[in-house]
Amino acid sequence: MRLLVTFAGGYGHLAPMLPVARAVAAAGHDVAVASRPSLMGTVEAAGFSAFATGDPALDPVPLRRPLRPIDPAAEDRVLVEGFAGLVARDRAAALAAHLEQWRPDVVLCDEVDFGAMVAAERAGIPHASTVSMPAGTFVRRTLLADALAALRADHGLATDPALTMLDRHLVLVPAPPSFREPAVPLPATARHVRPADPEDGAGPAAWAPPASGRPFVYASLGTAFNQEAGDLHARVVAGVRDLPVDLLVTVGSDLDPAELGAQPPHVRVERYVPQWAVLPQTAVAVTHGGSGGVIGALAHGVPVVTLPLGADQPSNAARVEALGVGRVLDAVTATPDEVAGAVSRLLTDAAARDAAERSRDECASLPPPAEAVSWLEALAVEGVG
Repeated sequence: MRLLVTFAGGYGHLAPMLPVARAVAAAGHDVAVASRPSLMGTVEAAGFSAFATGDPALDPVPLRRPLRPIDPAAEDRVLVEGFAGLVARDRAAALAAHLEQWRPDVVLCDEVDFGAMVAAERAGIPHASTVSMPAGTFVRRTLLADALAALRADHGLATDPALTMLDRHLVLVPAPPSFREPAVPLPATARHVRPADPEDGAGPAAWAPPASGRPFVYASLGTAFNQEAGDLHARVVAGVRDLPVDLLVTVGSDLDPAELGAQPPHVRVERYVPQWAVLPQTAVAVTHGGSGGVIGALAHGVPVVTLPLGADQPSNAARVEALGVGRVLDAVTATPDEVAGAVSRLLTDAAARDAAERSRDECASLPPPAEAVSWLEALAVEGVG
């Protein structure tokens, strides 16, 4: 079997697919990844052959932006005009050549790589998608209908008013079932898999928590929205460093840890540390609410303080509150004292710890990523039908 993995967003859209891709490769199949040009190095560092797809001019340039209140209408425009519009049109055209030349048996794409779905359908290749926004309330069919109808028409595909293109064949869901908003059920083609370390097999972890006996707190604002966080890193550090804990803060490869100034010995500031290397020892995680950070924490039974910045993060924050696995703060207005208070309360909140551990047990009960190999093999044999 030949599997082409594709993703339209940043690393957070690729990471949920890497455990399955590694399992497919370990089973002896050929795997390649179609990536935005700027992420070619990331894909190759993960151990996969990479195809650059799309116009480099559409790759977002990392720029520092001021922290602003979340604008839901603006976030919807990014999804519709960006992912389902400009990006989808670009990727559908760019992927067509790769599908013709490499001729995969199956395409595995992230749930907002709409261009890949259209290109695969046009080429007669079945596709599976991976849910990268598991709460389910951000990627809405009613919002996408017109943009995707226009995309399909541009490529001569039949009308699809129910948008069956999104989940026609197979949908992989690397998240605990309870995290899904009940009002937005998954399709019948969905199959859950256990959330797993996307770095597994890519080399040894570069960092481990200290063995001091104090609770360990891990704080990260992700690898994309970190550039839009303003002084939030500084407020998190200022709040947590006076607690009786060890603290690791990761600021992302584009930011300089020195910007946060000198810190006491129990506080470490790094550009990047694989979160799965530290989550097993973490008592509380502080996150912007990205799906990777929240699901990673819950897969290890770790309560979370969530400070959403945009995209699907408010949806994730709502599920954190609904499930009782953490606390949500306003990223714009939260003071260091409020951050410290939220972390301190979670350190002793038995109910939140129990709820997080239920999510951990729920994740552990799911099929491992290797189980998806047989599902993809069957899809390759069955074809598009």
